[in-house]
Amino acid sequence: MRLNFGNSLRRKLLGAILLTTLVAVVVALGAMIAYDLRAYHKSWLESVDAQAALIGRTTAPALSFDDPRVAQENLAVLRFQPKVRAAAVYSTRGVLFARYTAEGARVEFPALPGADGVAVSGGSVIAFRRIVEHGQILGTVYLQADYELIDRLLSYAGIALAVAVIAMLVATLMSAWMRRIVLRPILAVGEAAREVVERQDYSRRVEQRSDDELGALVAAFNNMMTEIERRTVALEASNLDKASEVEERRNAQQEVMRLNEELERRVHERTAALERTNADLALATDAAQSANRAKSEFLSNMSHELRTPLNAIIGFGQMLSMSDPTTLPPERYKAFLDHIVKAGHHLLSLINDILNLAQIEAGKLTLSVEPIRLAEVLAECQSMTETLAEQRKIRLLFPANVDALVKADRTRLKQVLLNLLSNAIKYNRESGSVVVDCIRLGPERMRLSVQDTGIGMKPEQLAALFQPFNRLGQETGTQEGTGIGLVVTKRLVELMGGELGVSSRPGAGSQFWIDLPTEPASDIATEPMPLLPASNEATQATVLCVEDNPASLELISAALAARPGVRLLTASNGKRGIEMARAHQPDVILMDNNMPVLSGGEAQVMLKNDPRTAHIPVIAITANAMPDAIGKGLAAGYFRYLTKPVDLSALAEALDGALALSASHKQRR
Repeated sequence: MRLNFGNSLRRKLLGAILLTTLVAVVVALGAMIAYDLRAYHKSWLESVDAQAALIGRTTAPALSFDDPRVAQENLAVLRFQPKVRAAAVYSTRGVLFARYTAEGARVEFPALPGADGVAVSGGSVIAFRRIVEHGQILGTVYLQADYELIDRLLSYAGIALAVAVIAMLVATLMSAWMRRIVLRPILAVGEAAREVVERQDYSRRVEQRSDDELGALVAAFNNMMTEIERRTVALEASNLDKASEVEERRNAQQEVMRLNEELERRVHERTAALERTNADLALATDAAQSANRAKSEFLSNMSHELRTPLNAIIGFGQMLSMSDPTTLPPERYKAFLDHIVKAGHHLLSLINDILNLAQIEAGKLTLSVEPIRLAEVLAECQSMTETLAEQRKIRLLFPANVDALVKADRTRLKQVLLNLLSNAIKYNRESGSVVVDCIRLGPERMRLSVQDTGIGMKPEQLAALFQPFNRLGQETGTQEGTGIGLVVTKRLVELMGGELGVSSRPGAGSQFWIDLPTEPASDIATEPMPLLPASNEATQATVLCVEDNPASLELISAALAARPGVRLLTASNGKRGIEMARAHQPDVILMDNNMPVLSGGEAQVMLKNDPRTAHIPVIAITANAMPDAIGKGLAAGYFRYLTKPVDLSALAEALDGALALSASHKQRR
């Protein structure tokens, strides 16, 4: 009778191995994942906080000097940190000073900065960090980065599942191997013993596969065999050991060769990466050096262009101051004044062009792109350039019956066309012509061209046409220019969604063209222009002028001396101006901004908060002509905001409106 216990023993052995393997894998992976996730959470929060602190240190100078552009450039470096989604810098008043958003990210920046700290919100890490320098809080850094803990946990879960499956497969294979090692010798010994008992066949032997207790059992059984059989078994075992050793050495040699190939591959990859890094560094160095050279050249050219009109103003002014008015001929006196006024207008045009270019480069120029009638803009430009054309006997030819709407900013489009037309007239030949034409390039595109009959330009001149302060050899000519008008013109056209191009041949003239998007005629409605109210100048009016510059004060005094019924009072600083306003109750106050003791802005706030002077209209007359300064001044309560050099007609118009408002206030009282 044959007893079979193999199935029961196999199942027990398999179950014990699988259970032990599963418990060991779960405990090991669980501990490793928990430790790694905790370390990742802590290190990532510390990293985000450190990055916020580093941004605070790099943007502190920009906050100190109120330079958002530098702060924006510092934040732009975060594009090399792919996990950073957004960053912002707030001023001490909680106003957004500069910001950065990763490409493709949609982020809403908080209206006000929060308290210092790092927190996890959803799938993001949000950090607020105060910017402190020399004990003074300059602002706050806001930083938002991806928080990949859930993704990391899911990845680990997938890895753990895969490892568990592999471990169970290995455990299954180990179970089969264990069955072969443990159970098979026992069954073989039992079968051999049965055959020896039944058949009395002592030549039967069992192969010894191990040196443990099972091996001892097999050895004891085989000792019953003859001495010759025992030695044969020993010889075969020795041969098997040698074959195994040879196989192990061959496998070890193959592994060494594989490791050598892997090492060579990694060295090659690291060398290639290092070469790419060196090449990128060389390109970045060349770009930085090129930028520094361009900056130095721009500053040098700007200094030269600013000094040229100043030379005329100061020189002719000194000649007037050194000349005897009684002996200087009137026509020579007027010629000196004309030179000073002409140089002053040229200097003002240069400053305006530089400010426009700076606004465009900084991205602060605001455009109102809307459908406008091209015929109206062309008519305005024609009327504004006819006088200049008549002086040089240039014939202007504009298209008739232009029925088209283009998408553009009306003021900036007129500025672009006037620049092109004035250049075509100035650099044209005597008795030449300027032709303006409009061509529809398609259903959504219109081309405006300005063609002259001047001397034209060479290919090398065309290549340098849009470089700032490069007048293409016209510096010694009779026509004045800033050298940056075309640069501003090209940037304005591009900001309006258009394109500026040029074609020219030496001796045949030049043609500049602008491509702009069009709009169907039914998409725009015409509205009547409102009429300006007639001026109502008050009689016996008192005007207080608060100005610390004697020359500016003398100019205002001379301008108001021509107005009958106006009494002028003067003060040299904001504090004295407030005292005189309270004492004399003037009808209008003309206020400079940058003054000693008390600035014009501070004085204006104090006047508005005082019931005795709150009704007096205050007109700002200042050299701060930046658009944001004008907007802040009007929002602060100025009646008008005039910039230096003062346009006397604009001053008269503002004064008429302020006197009318003051008279209306007196009637209500």
